Amino acid sequence: MIKYLLLFLLPFSLYASKILSYNIYDRTDRVDVMITFDTPYDGIIKQSIGNSTITIKLQDASIESAKLKQLSSKYIRSLSITPMADHTKIIAMVPSSVNLRASKTSDGYGLRLRFATKTTQKKELNSVIKRAAAPSLSALPTKKDDNIEQSYYIVILILIIGIGILFFIKKKVTPPEQKTASKPSWLFKETQEPKSVPDSNQTHEENVSIRFQKSINHDNSVVMLDFGEQSYLVLMGKSNILLDKFTDDKPTTQDDFDSILQDRNKELNDFLHGEDTTTKEPLQAYKERAASIAYES
Repeated sequence: MIKYLLLFLLPFSLYASKILSYNIYDRTDRVDVMITFDTPYDGIIKQSIGNSTITIKLQDASIESAKLKQLSSKYIRSLSITPMADHTKIIAMVPSSVNLRASKTSDGYGLRLRFATKTTQKKELNSVIKRAAAPSLSALPTKKDDNIEQSYYIVILILIIGIGILFFIKKKVTPPEQKTASKPSWLFKETQEPKSVPDSNQTHEENVSIRFQKSINHDNSVVMLDFGEQSYLVLMGKSNILLDKFTDDKPTTQDDFDSILQDRNKELNDFLHGEDTTTKEPLQAYKERAASIAYES
């Protein structure tokens, strides 16, 4: 008789889902029991509540052997899974304040049994409602990666062009550097009027210009320099030597300048042969002489 009964139930067992494993997750506000099937579970789930137990019947579900698990959680004390003829029975020992909520995964291969208090389940239900009412982020339009990369390159290109325009404008607006005026030699630095004796009645244009110039040899030249209202005859070469100063009787032509040089031919030869530059009048002496001539009234 039992043999015939097994043969009668065999076709139904072919369509039943087999429980492969179960895991218990003890949380601070709940306990989740995750059950995994070998095929998507489409059976009916029934539950009945007793004084301290919650019984779940999984129609068209089977398990190889009975399971028993003792827990020390405040939501569930023990859990037993027992195979029956056409269903699997799960009995959970729980406090009276704990409720059960069952839910399947989207693919049907998993079943979650959540044991929690009514307050916790109410908060969780409100959270689910709020998430369902909120707009889905996945529904928002997004740019493709290639568009983002293209925008990045456009911004970099605009920055480079802007920097180039700024440099071009700066180059056009900035005036060229003025050439530094040639500084007067030591001869005229020493002849500047001291600050302690200002002369407000005289205003001289302190620019040096060359009136006449003539080369004596490869290294030396005689130059007539105009500085302010004075003209100075200077031997320039390896050393700068003041020869004379002119105020009213300045030479006006090249012939006048050549005549002055002929009159000072011996003096020039002495300077060129080093008689006066080394022993008679050293460099400091000529500087002092130039200063005394410049301030001579």
